[in-house]
Amino acid sequence: MPPMRVRVSVRLFSLLLLGLPLSGPAAAQPAGSTLSIPSIAAPQTRDRVRLNQRVFDRVWSEVRRGYYDPTLHGVDWNAARAQFRPQALAATDERGLYRVINEMLDLLDDGHAAASPPAAVRRQEAQFARRAVMGLTLMRGETPDDWTVERIRPGSPAEEAGVQLGWALNSVDGQAWGPDVETFDGRPVHLVLTDETGQRRETTLTPRIMDAVQPFTADTSRPGVLVLRVEQFDRGLGPWMGSELEGLPADVDVVLDLRGNPGGRLWEAESVLSCFLPRNQAWATRTGRSGRAVVLRAAGDCGDRPDPLANGVAVLVDQGSRSAAELTPAALQEARRGIVVGEKTGGSVLIAQETNLPDGGKLTLSRADFVTSGGTRLEKRGVTPDIAAPRTVAQRRAGDDPTLEAAIAALQAEDRARASTPASGL
Repeated sequence: MPPMRVRVSVRLFSLLLLGLPLSGPAAAQPAGSTLSIPSIAAPQTRDRVRLNQRVFDRVWSEVRRGYYDPTLHGVDWNAARAQFRPQALAATDERGLYRVINEMLDLLDDGHAAASPPAAVRRQEAQFARRAVMGLTLMRGETPDDWTVERIRPGSPAEEAGVQLGWALNSVDGQAWGPDVETFDGRPVHLVLTDETGQRRETTLTPRIMDAVQPFTADTSRPGVLVLRVEQFDRGLGPWMGSELEGLPADVDVVLDLRGNPGGRLWEAESVLSCFLPRNQAWATRTGRSGRAVVLRAAGDCGDRPDPLANGVAVLVDQGSRSAAELTPAALQEARRGIVVGEKTGGSVLIAQETNLPDGGKLTLSRADFVTSGGTRLEKRGVTPDIAAPRTVAQRRAGDDPTLEAAIAALQAEDRARASTPASGL
C-alpha cells in the first residue's frame, strides 16, 4: 500500500520551484522545475484517445470506490462522468487531458483531490536531486494559470536576471505555465511577468545545474535558538530531527519553520510530534470510508530519543503551510507544547494516498478524514496562530523576518517566566 500522505494538492495553492529537471505531484510542485517550451496541440490520434480513456476511467473509478466520503460530498459522480469524459477523450495532449480531469475533481471541493501529469510526477521524484534550475518558487492562485513568485533561490539564473518576489508569471515561451511543461539544462526560456505596479517585465533565463535544495536544514546562527527549517515532510525527517535535537542544551529554544511547507508523509509528521509529545499521547483521529476511527499517537521515529524534548518550542506557519504542516502545529498547540506564530494556514488537512495512472501520472485522493485530539476538523478551517506575525513581500525582499523575531521574543518571554517561578518543595 502506498504511504499515507497529508499533502495539499499543488493544484490548489501549492508551491513550485522552477528548476527541476522534472518534479511534483498535482498541478504544481514544490521545488525547481525546469521550464521548457510547452507542446503545441497535436492532431487527435487513435492512441491518444485510448490513453485518454484509460487515464480518465481510472481516475473516475478510483474516486467512486476509494474516496473517504462515500457520498462524494453529494456530487453526482455518474453525471460528472457523462459531462467530462467526452472532453477528456477529445484532449489532444497531456495538458488538455489533465485540465479536464482536475476540473472534474474540483467538484469534490477537496484541495487534496488532484491528478498530476507525468512531467509533474518526474519533477517531484527529482526535486531533491542535483538538477538544472531556474531558481524560482511559484505559488498558485485561484486558477491554473495564476502564479506568483514566492521565493528566489540565491545565486540562481532568476536572481541574476533581477526577478523579484511578488511578481506574477504570465507566460513561458508564449504560453501559460502548466505542470506538463519541462525545461532542460542550457535551453533558454522566455518569461513574461507583471510586477507589483502592473508593469510588464520580460526576461530570458537559461536553466543551469545546481546542487539540490535540502529538504531539512538547521540554523544555529542565533544565540540560544535552534531553527529547524522543513521544506516538506519527506522520508527521513524524524531521524534527522532526532539527531539535531540530540544533546541540545536545556537553555536553547527550538523553532520549527513550516512556512510554505505543502505537507507530505503522515509517518514523518508523527515522528516530528514524537520528538515533543509524551510517548503514545493521542494527537489526532482519522476516519476512513468505512467509518472506522483510528487514533493517532506519538509513536514515531525521532532518532534515538527515549523521552520528548523539554525545551521551549515555537512553530512558524503561513498561508502556504498545508496538510502535515498544519496538523503538526495544531497538535503542539492543543497539547500546549508549542507557540504557533505567523499567519493562518490554508485549511487543507485530509489524509491522502497516491495512485499510479496508466500514462505515468498520479492521482492524489483523500482516503480519510482528520480531526485533532480535541475534536477540531482543520479542513477548510486551518490553524490560527497564537501570535499573528505576517511577513510582507517588502520585508522578505529586504531579508527581514518579523515572524521569526516574534517567535524568538515569545520563547524568551516564556523562558523568563519559568526562571522567575520559584520551584515548589516540601
